Amino acid sequence: MSLSTILLLILTGLLAGSLSGFVGVGGGIIMVPALVWFLGYSQHQAQGTSLAVLVLPVVFLAAWNYHKVHPLDFKAVGIIAGAFIIGGFMGSKMALAIPADIVKKVFGVMMIVAALKLIFGK
Repeated sequence: MSLSTILLLILTGLLAGSLSGFVGVGGGIIMVPALVWFLGYSQHQAQGTSLAVLVLPVVFLAAWNYHKVHPLDFKAVGIIAGAFIIGGFMGSKMALAIPADIVKKVFGVMMIVAALKLIFGK
């Protein structure tokens, strides 16, 4: 792996982590596009890599900072995490069953819908 690739990966991680800690997003919004556009990953590879990063407790310190000021509901965290495991498994199976260009379009539409909802929603 070249030094420039390592630096791009570090920059991607720092940006995704900062955005995740700041507004609660990062993997899909930062990592996936960065891996596709700047490092030449396929859509499937980028999504898998973004998910694999979450296997490690990468956002523990950010979540802990929030918990110290606004206590988190760990029961809700557990329920969502359990459902996330099942949903992540099913979603990855669906994504891998269809061509990457369709997955990329679905991903783009989801980002647009989320952006519009955040900008114009209540």
